[in-house]
Amino acid sequence: MRVLFVQSPSVEGNCQEKVYPLGIVLLAGCLKETGHQVDIIDMNIETDPYGALKSRLMSYKPEVVGLSLRNIDPLGNKTASLIPPFLVTVRLVASVVPEARLIVGGTGFSLFPERLMQEAPEIRFGIVGEAENSLPLLLASLENPPSVPGLCLRRGGEIQVLSPSGSVDMTCYATPQRDFLDPSLFSGINSYMPSIGIESKRGCSFNCVYCVYPKIQGKRIRCRLPRSVVDEMERVNIDYGINRFHFTDPIVNFPEGHLEDICREILARRLKIKWDGFMREDHFTEKNASLYEKAGCECFSFSPDGLCQESLDTLDKRLSEKDVINAAGIAARTDVMSVYHFMVNVPGETKLTCERSSRFLEKIYDMHASKKNLGTVVLNNIRILPGTPMETLAREAGVTGPDTDLLYPTYYNPKPFETFRYRLETLHLCRNVFMWQGVR
Repeated sequence: MRVLFVQSPSVEGNCQEKVYPLGIVLLAGCLKETGHQVDIIDMNIETDPYGALKSRLMSYKPEVVGLSLRNIDPLGNKTASLIPPFLVTVRLVASVVPEARLIVGGTGFSLFPERLMQEAPEIRFGIVGEAENSLPLLLASLENPPSVPGLCLRRGGEIQVLSPSGSVDMTCYATPQRDFLDPSLFSGINSYMPSIGIESKRGCSFNCVYCVYPKIQGKRIRCRLPRSVVDEMERVNIDYGINRFHFTDPIVNFPEGHLEDICREILARRLKIKWDGFMREDHFTEKNASLYEKAGCECFSFSPDGLCQESLDTLDKRLSEKDVINAAGIAARTDVMSVYHFMVNVPGETKLTCERSSRFLEKIYDMHASKKNLGTVVLNNIRILPGTPMETLAREAGVTGPDTDLLYPTYYNPKPFETFRYRLETLHLCRNVFMWQGVR
C-alpha cells in the first residue's frame, strides 16, 4: 500500500523554530518493515507548503495519507491557532486525492480527536497516542478495522475513540529511519533549541495541573536502553553531520540514573555533540550537572513554573522554592547556559504572591549575574487544555464556562492580575539587557 505521511503546519507563519517530525519518520520506518511503500512531506520546511503538498499528492498518488497535527497553537501567550491551516490541509488532501483514506494522529489531534473529526468529516480514521503498533494493524484491515488501542473511527453516525495504549516497549524501540527525511535540512535553522529530537523515554509520573503528558504518553515511565539512545545520536552525527540534539522527554533527568548512563556512554565514545532537555530541579545536583556538562549539555532547561511556593503548590509541581533555588545555584556555577520557564497569574494569585514572584525572579538573575549564563526567562499564562485539572480550576474560577471552546487559544489570566506578566517581563528584560551590557 502506498502511504504518504504529511506533517501539517506546526509553527506560526514563517517562524524559524522548526522541529524535525520525529513521529511520522518513526512510523514510516514501522510501515516499511511491514511491506508498505512510504514517503514523507513536512509542510513546515516548504517555501510553498500547500503547493508542495498538492504536487506530492498528484505525483505519488497515495492510497493512504497519514496526517500529523503536532501543535494546536503556537502557545507563548499568542492567540493564533494552527487549526485553520490543519483544516485547509485536510480539505486539500481530500480534494486532490479523494480516493485516498485519510488517517490523522499527532499530539494535537490526540487532545481533540472527536472535535476534530466532527470539524473535518474528510477524516476517515484517527489514532490517539502511540501508533507504532496500532497503525500497521489498522492498515492491514481498513475495510473491517480492528479494535486497536487509540483508534478513532466513525460508526453508526457517531465517533468512537478507543483508549490509547501507552505501552510501547521502549527497550525494543525502533530507531527512526531518518533517510525518509534528511535531518540536514533542519541543521542550524533554530535559534532557541536544536531542531533534531531524540526520544530516550516516554511517560510522566507527575501530576502538574496544566500538563497533558500523562494523558498522551501515560503515567508509567518507559526508558530506552542508554546504549541504544547514544547509538542513534552517533549514527545521525556520522550520517548527516548533526551535532546538536534536543531530548523530547517530558523530563530528561528523571528517573535518576538514566541520563547519567547516557552521558557516560557519550563520554566513553568521545562524541563531539551538544544536547539539551528539560530538567527536574529536585533531581539536579552538583555531581550530575558536572557530568551533563562534560557530556555536551549546552543548556539546562528548567520549567519550575511557579514563582513562589503558593504557585508551586497550586500547580502541583511537588517542588519547593528551595529546590528551585538550589538547582539555579548549581546551574549558575557552571559554564552551561540556563533557561527558565514560569507561569504567571496562576489560580490564587494575590498582591503578596506577586511581590514574592518578583523577588524570586530577581534572585534567579542575581545568581547568574557573575557568569552571565542565563539565556532567558520565559513567562507565560497557562494554556487551558481539556482533561487537565487546570480545566476544572478555570471553570470553578469562572474563567471558562460549559460553552468555552478550548480547541482555540484559551488562557487562564483573570483580573485583577491580568497585566502582571507585563510587569515581570519588564523586570526580566531589564535585568537581561543590563546583565549582557555589564550595567548594574
